[in-house]
Amino acid sequence: MKKTIFLLLMAIAVGVIAQDVYRLKKEKPGEDFENIYVKKVSDSDEQTSFIIWVHNDVRLHKHAHHTENIYVISGKGEMILGDEKFVIQKGDFFTIPKGTPHGLNVLSSAPVKVLSIQSPKFTGADRIFINSN
Repeated sequence: MKKTIFLLLMAIAVGVIAQDVYRLKKEKPGEDFENIYVKKVSDSDEQTSFIIWVHNDVRLHKHAHHTENIYVISGKGEMILGDEKFVIQKGDFFTIPKGTPHGLNVLSSAPVKVLSIQSPKFTGADRIFINSN
């Protein structure tokens, strides 16, 4: 009986955990998109995670209350992070501290695809665009 209950609890736990398993390389945007497509994959009070596809660019902006961690799944681009510019490509990981201006110019023919993990929870109200002249 104990073994049956244990197996049942394990099956439930695996089912709950499996709900948040994503095959990042296989994820595709849900529709044709002009420049940016965002798919929320996880959300809690502590963080919000997105898969983001970018065809051309991401305008320079910052987040007043969020730190953003980026993992590049595919594509290549020039990242602007504060006063720095550097090339990002598949396999790269970097952190954008809250309040740091950042943007992206895509260099590859295919979209840049990233996993973006923002903490704390991101509602969209924290994106502040920066005018670049």
